[in-house]
Amino acid sequence: MNPLHRNDRPGQYPPSWYAASATPPPPRPPLDGDARADVAILGAGYTGLWAALTAAHAGLRVIVLEAHRAGFGASGRNGGQVGTGYNRDQRELEARMGPGPARAVWDIAEEAKAQLRAFCADHAPEARYLPGVAHGTYSATETRALQEGADHLRRTYGYEAIQPLDPDAFRALVKSPRYAGGLLDHGAGHVHPLRYALALARAAEAAGALIHEGSEVRRIDTGTPARLVTAQGTVTANHVILAGNGYLPDIAAPVNARVMPINSFIAATEPLGDRWLDILARDIAVADSRFVVNYFRFSEDRRFLFGGRESYSIAYPRDIAGALVARMTTMFPQLAGVRIDHVWGGTLGITMTRLPWIARLSPTVMTGAGFSGHGVALAGMAGRIMAEAAIGQAGRLDAMALLPSARFPGGTAFRAPLLALAMAWYALRDRLGL
Repeated sequence: MNPLHRNDRPGQYPPSWYAASATPPPPRPPLDGDARADVAILGAGYTGLWAALTAAHAGLRVIVLEAHRAGFGASGRNGGQVGTGYNRDQRELEARMGPGPARAVWDIAEEAKAQLRAFCADHAPEARYLPGVAHGTYSATETRALQEGADHLRRTYGYEAIQPLDPDAFRALVKSPRYAGGLLDHGAGHVHPLRYALALARAAEAAGALIHEGSEVRRIDTGTPARLVTAQGTVTANHVILAGNGYLPDIAAPVNARVMPINSFIAATEPLGDRWLDILARDIAVADSRFVVNYFRFSEDRRFLFGGRESYSIAYPRDIAGALVARMTTMFPQLAGVRIDHVWGGTLGITMTRLPWIARLSPTVMTGAGFSGHGVALAGMAGRIMAEAAIGQAGRLDAMALLPSARFPGGTAFRAPLLALAMAWYALRDRLGL
């Protein structure tokens, strides 16, 4: 079933704390009739909006087609964590890609963070970018492995921003009895994701891009030129960028074969006032080493935003809050009985390798998707890189295309049940501490 429509109301942001604390503009008009562009973009999330902003700044005519609202999908409802690198250890990338290509994609990931920080400072102070992401572990073995990876980044890449923390230091920072240690990455950070997306849309329009909301793409024609087809009209363009990620309907078989939609969920408590210091000693974001990851931080009004509990069917569970709150209070018993004011879900795209898939599908069509939980910075950079390729500067697209990629076994029909079995095994390992 189409992830664009299964869990949300058409043209409306989900009832999250992010939507309650942002000020979207009035809806933009849908596409009406046939149009021509240099670059046509499917999706107005971070990827599509950065592509639009980059191409429009270069003087190209840009049209963005968004099925709902700009920032409607994962870009407007994620955990807000701006992570370092990829969802794989950099040493693994060196082993699989070679030192030179691994260095190239590392540099791109670092630039992705810098790009986001600079944009927020100049155009979106309301997005409140703040530095600091802690990574918690559950055993001494995990702690050593994490810190060895940090040492490798310092020695090989000159990345000095990671502070190792022993068990006592980590528990003083993140006040859960469950953690055995970890580290604090001062070069990572967190942001209000929807305010960031809305600011990107404003900037893209100011640069000359045209955004049509309520314009779901029903078909992609990959000829020369290419064409995006909606119920209301068409956009014919020299270049097409697919930026739907986990919300892309079943209209691009190569993407569906490599990128699978999964759901993740977030709960926002009532404002805790000074009690927030009973949870975190600093205003940072936190993620941990569980395969089914816990991720959390505080909002500006001191609500605890706790995320996790993945699901592998398109439909949300009937009771999102129950299992999510149980996980939260297991991690932080001091939150037992706290009122939950908002609970929401969203769909992200993952790949078999947990690495983004950025590629050309044809001479006129490119795709960027499958950021696997690292999309707040990387998705925007993917959009910029694809726009650069449309301009004629394809070097960074070629570098990112070398990231290891694989099709899901069994194709689109069997990827979800097979992955659900695998994830059940990993969830069991998490519970058993293996």
